[in-house]
Amino acid sequence: MSKAGVKKEKMVRITLVRSPIGFTKRHKATIRALGLRRLHQTVEHVDTPTLRGMLYLVDRLVVVEKQD
Repeated sequence: MSKAGVKKEKMVRITLVRSPIGFTKRHKATIRALGLRRLHQTVEHVDTPTLRGMLYLVDRLVVVEKQD
């Protein structure tokens, strides 16, 4: 089988750079759902519209980097 038909998923790297203390419960729950537990922790996720919506909600708390 050739790999020409295989589609590579785009990934994003998310780093928590600001504490969610003082933000709403919804913001805190979103940070936890992303898998972030402590400052400067980095996680990788597949780039999907659902994930983009979550990142839009907490954009002031995280840094997002695209990966090739």
